[in-house]
Amino acid sequence: MSTTASTVAPARGSGVAVDHATPALGPLGLFTVLLGAALPLIDFFIVNVALPSIDHDLAAGPAVLELVVAGYGLSYAVLLVLGGRLGDLFGRRRLFLVGMAAFGLTSLACGLAPDAWTLVGARVAQGAAAALMLPQVLATIHSSTTGARRAKALSLYGATGGLAMVAGQILGGILVAADLAGSGWRAIFLVNVPVAVAGLLLAVRTVPETRSQGPAPVDVPGTLLLGLALLTLLAPLTEGRASGWPLWTWISLGIFPFAAAAFWRVELRADRRGRTPLVPPSLLGLVSLRRGLALVVPFSIGFGGFMFVIAVALQQGLGLGAVISGLALVPMAVAFFGASLAGPRLVRRWGTRIVTVGGLLQALGIGLLALAAWRSWPDLSAWSLLPGMAVAGLGQGLQQPVLFRVVLSDVPAERAGVGSGVLVTAQQSALALGVATLGSLFLSLAASGSMGTALTVTLLVQLAAVVLTVLLSLRLPRVVS
Repeated sequence: MSTTASTVAPARGSGVAVDHATPALGPLGLFTVLLGAALPLIDFFIVNVALPSIDHDLAAGPAVLELVVAGYGLSYAVLLVLGGRLGDLFGRRRLFLVGMAAFGLTSLACGLAPDAWTLVGARVAQGAAAALMLPQVLATIHSSTTGARRAKALSLYGATGGLAMVAGQILGGILVAADLAGSGWRAIFLVNVPVAVAGLLLAVRTVPETRSQGPAPVDVPGTLLLGLALLTLLAPLTEGRASGWPLWTWISLGIFPFAAAAFWRVELRADRRGRTPLVPPSLLGLVSLRRGLALVVPFSIGFGGFMFVIAVALQQGLGLGAVISGLALVPMAVAFFGASLAGPRLVRRWGTRIVTVGGLLQALGIGLLALAAWRSWPDLSAWSLLPGMAVAGLGQGLQQPVLFRVVLSDVPAERAGVGSGVLVTAQQSALALGVATLGSLFLSLAASGSMGTALTVTLLVQLAAVVLTVLLSLRLPRVVS
């Protein structure tokens, strides 16, 4: 089957699509869209190890540094569902190309930023570009693969996502330490430019065009209200501690529940009137999607918080260099990748119970890391972290790819963009929430006592989230398509 087969787009205004051929995503096309999935996730985490260098070079200060991280995550999370809807409407390859080009340009702007506030603005734009690109990846996989090929592609997507999040900090450490041509921290952004160019050239030739057979117009009220809800929750939580919890943070948190309730009422009303809301409540009626998301959220909160906290603890607490801090995560990355590749075969035999096993292994790994921090600080080393990192990575690799499959297993192909947008929005919002909540907890404890104690307590809080995912995993459908 040719990788260039494509759907015939519906005539404008007809509301009916004529689909004469199922587009096929070949190996090189899969590699290309996975590259597009890796870039946004790498850049979510790559700045963690570069923050001290950015602060030194641009005199940013704690509050602005938080915005360098949070600005990207906020625009990314707020616009993801809209990105999925636009892909359904205008074509997923087209939006993938637009997003990839914009990501390359905004990465260049980040790398050339002359001051801290310009960097913040470029990071917000970079997050928006990522939100156009990433939803098209899952939607393209979901609509252009079937059966075993889809299961393998989703497993590779999960492996890519987990590796990208860990590799971001490893790569960031190496690039900052290498100081390529005197670029220092700027290299972590500039390296995206040639990668984006390569991705564009590959995508034009290898990624099939797909779109919804019945594309719906953009749900403007739903988009605005979802953006308001996410913004009023994530902005104060990410900026509050660094800014000293000014009045605006409490007002924002007070607005959040009303914005969330208004969003849900607008979506319900649109659904009842036969329109297509941004997040259709009927889609959330799918048991597999609803129960899968219930695990994705606490899993991602823990993962996002852990990656931020471990970077700060190793660099600022132990004084380790960026390279050593990044390399401490290698055992987690290797174990995650190996478990992800084994996932499809294990799921065929054991079903979603493999998620429960993965949760138990992750709990053991986090427990080992907490024990090492409690017993060895301030003499904690990358070697003493190795067993916990490896076991935790193994457990995470058994969970994340399978959860993605569960969430999307019953989503119809014509709603792949919406389903993918909901999934990645939940994931990215939870990652940002993890950085905000666990990061704030860790930094607050560290400011008033030992950073070793702060790391131990934060890991134990994450352990509680892992226990929750283990319990929730027992409610997953046993078999996943």
